[in-house]
Amino acid sequence: MVPPPAATYRIQLRPDFGFPAAADVVAYLADLGVSHLYTSPYLQSAAGSTHGYDVVDPNRVNEELGGAEAHARLCDTLQSAGLGHMIDIVPNHMAIAGRQNPWWWDVLENGPSSRYATYFDVDWAASEERWLNKVLLPVLGDHYGRVVENGEFQLSHEEGSFALHYHDHIFPVDPSSLPELLKKAAESCGSELLAFLAESHARLPRPTVTARHAVERRHRDKAVLQGLLSDLCRKEPEVRSAVDAEAASVNGDPDAMDALIDQQNYRLAFWRTASRDVGYRRFFDIKDLASMRVEDIEVFRDTHALPVSWVKSGWVQGLRIDHPDGLRDPEQYFQRLREACPNAWIVAEKILEPGEELPAQWPIAGTTGYDFLNLVGGLFVDPEGEDALTRTYEDFIGEETDYHALVRVCKRQVLDDLLGSELNRLTSLFVDICERHRRHRDYTRHELREALCETAVCFPVYRSYVSLSNDGPRKEDRHYISAAVEHAMAERPDLEPELFCFLQGLLLLRVEGSLETELAMRFQQLTGPAMAKGVEDTAFYRFNRLVALNEVGGDPSRFGVTPEQFHQACAATQTTHPDTLLASSTHDTKRSEDVRSRLALISEMPDEWARAVRRWREQNERHRTAQWPDRNTEYLLYQTLVGVWPIGPDRLTSYAEKAVREAKNHTSWTVQDDTYEGSIREFVQAILEDRTFCEDVADFTGRLVAAGRINSLAETLIKLTAPGVPDIYQGTELWDLSLVDPDNRRPVDFALRRRLLDELPSLSPEDILARSDEGLPKLWLIRQSLHLRRARPELFGSQGGYRPIFASGARASHLVAFMRGENVISVAPRLVLRLNGDWSDTALDLPAGQWTDLLSGDLWETGRIRLSELLARFPVGLLSKKE
Repeated sequence: MVPPPAATYRIQLRPDFGFPAAADVVAYLADLGVSHLYTSPYLQSAAGSTHGYDVVDPNRVNEELGGAEAHARLCDTLQSAGLGHMIDIVPNHMAIAGRQNPWWWDVLENGPSSRYATYFDVDWAASEERWLNKVLLPVLGDHYGRVVENGEFQLSHEEGSFALHYHDHIFPVDPSSLPELLKKAAESCGSELLAFLAESHARLPRPTVTARHAVERRHRDKAVLQGLLSDLCRKEPEVRSAVDAEAASVNGDPDAMDALIDQQNYRLAFWRTASRDVGYRRFFDIKDLASMRVEDIEVFRDTHALPVSWVKSGWVQGLRIDHPDGLRDPEQYFQRLREACPNAWIVAEKILEPGEELPAQWPIAGTTGYDFLNLVGGLFVDPEGEDALTRTYEDFIGEETDYHALVRVCKRQVLDDLLGSELNRLTSLFVDICERHRRHRDYTRHELREALCETAVCFPVYRSYVSLSNDGPRKEDRHYISAAVEHAMAERPDLEPELFCFLQGLLLLRVEGSLETELAMRFQQLTGPAMAKGVEDTAFYRFNRLVALNEVGGDPSRFGVTPEQFHQACAATQTTHPDTLLASSTHDTKRSEDVRSRLALISEMPDEWARAVRRWREQNERHRTAQWPDRNTEYLLYQTLVGVWPIGPDRLTSYAEKAVREAKNHTSWTVQDDTYEGSIREFVQAILEDRTFCEDVADFTGRLVAAGRINSLAETLIKLTAPGVPDIYQGTELWDLSLVDPDNRRPVDFALRRRLLDELPSLSPEDILARSDEGLPKLWLIRQSLHLRRARPELFGSQGGYRPIFASGARASHLVAFMRGENVISVAPRLVLRLNGDWSDTALDLPAGQWTDLLSGDLWETGRIRLSELLARFPVGLLSKKE
């Protein structure tokens, strides 16, 4: 019998760490105390994928990870060890990587006549006249005409099928576009049968949006013709030679190539057009990931067949749903998933903004834990340091800062530059709607686009969830939509208020009509990407006051969380979502938990930090190239060095390059400034070769290491015992100073962790602390906490209860303590630099009973215990009441 969720361990599968490697660590995870292995997506993804979020075939297990047999062995190994299994599934999008995705290949070959034409979010009706019923593919390195004239396209023929090649890209050729080529080949070789096949190809209907029976007939006829052509070419070499010769003739004739491409169901275009025109909805701004219409029940079933079958077979007990905010109707999706998997543990990667709550109607256990990550991290940020750090930051960069104004600037930039295609598509819909309403038909396209853009910019959360399937919008949706429209109206006095009021009515489904409803649903799918790309992937790289706060779902302007706020949030979680996932590091976090724990200390020492960065700026002035790096990037680099020290030039250079491209101030992923980026690389190399500077950084950081580790232990203890199911990201059971991906996806030394885990039972708390550099204190804390959860699951689940415990004395504000199930007490220090090891008279009143600290081994009786005694042998306390 697989136990209920107690703790998960997230592993990133990749070609060099597939199912066999994962199976090898199952015994270690069981001994650590984990209850569920939590894996990255492993349906068949694009070749060489290192993350699995680019699925190309949902009906196959990833061959590069070991395929179906190795997957079955992993599942059997988990069951034998008594562990559960949670998998990550990606319902929102698929990778469109040439022949690797059979569904997309079929769409490109057959256009709107494809049996999968409705699977992808392609708006055939919205195609422009110049590419009617075609998918725009912005993949070319130059303008289309130049590419044709340069002979960069090549037509190939194999097994009765033709394909178009452009460097690493490959595209199908619609058989109905081949009659002329086959006719010429038949005339060349004198084959009557080939001439007959040419005429038969000419009778194939051109792709149109047709009934299912017509679609199937076209597919049958196409398959028959391809089979006949393949057989003929194989049996009669002269026919094959003639066909190949005609293909070669097309390759050498730009006009012939252009004529052939013009007959395809796609329009090839310069890659830069993606920011304004794409024929399909993308995942964010990634043109290689096309969004799915999973709201269609047939698409849902076909994309979820394998995961659902694994749940039903008992191989999988938990489902992690990637990016549900990209779906048209998340509530409908979760209802269907719950019906298909009634007993599964389901959590969703829903990013909640501060103060936002998970929709109560969703039949899921909770989120993937970013809300908890930011909540618990705030406990270790000292609000008294905010003003001083703000002054230091603004003095360093030479300008005043306004985070919320910056967010609006960044969201507007990504809507214009990265998500312009989606915004233009929505604008066209808005134009059509206004044509239906005489009061609004005179608004220009520009005005409508600006109203949509500004409202999306001002949207305070990822998205709303209005739906025709509900009894009107939720009060939360009414609040967020109204707030966004009011803010947008204030920001854009040049646009008529009545236009915004009309838009508000549309977004709240108060205006009836199919187009009107469509705009509301699609607008909800736009605001999420605007938030993710504008805030997390832009503003978080521009606002560098204290980057420990720049985390997914966080608000860097919110400087710290009080113990009272934390307890209130935990009590609410225990009531509403006691089995939600609790995260501290993930594959998508900007910095690991240990980096953030160290950087949070800066908030407690703002004056010393100010002196240090001023000193480093003066010292490194000689390493600058002209005015580069800009001061904001320089300030980010100094925080990064302190957070991850020691670090080599390769890792820091890679991070710096990603950071400046994400910031989009002087360079970006789409328009790179080689001179600027070169200056950043040179600066990084120079400062890391500067012995005096490195010694100074090492000295400054050295004074933070011990305190940062205490922060990490405190945060880890809280995560392991607070309401919810704790998740351990691969490798973080030891100290882990990782930055954003790909840095946080480096290989993990599981052999080392296995050896250290085996040593722990024979070591005293003093021995463990003496080997702190090896990470033993964190590993010990995790082992002891998880073993307790496994032995006493009733104390931590929905029936366990949560009760805050408050200390008394001069340093009471430096403690976070709570009780689970009236039998376990967690004791964690905070703001430890200001505490400086001096608890003074601060004490904790232990409830009735005998208590064992599972970390120090000490026994305690009922009564008042001084914190200086309670935490004398280990930095945090985990007290278990004797039964």
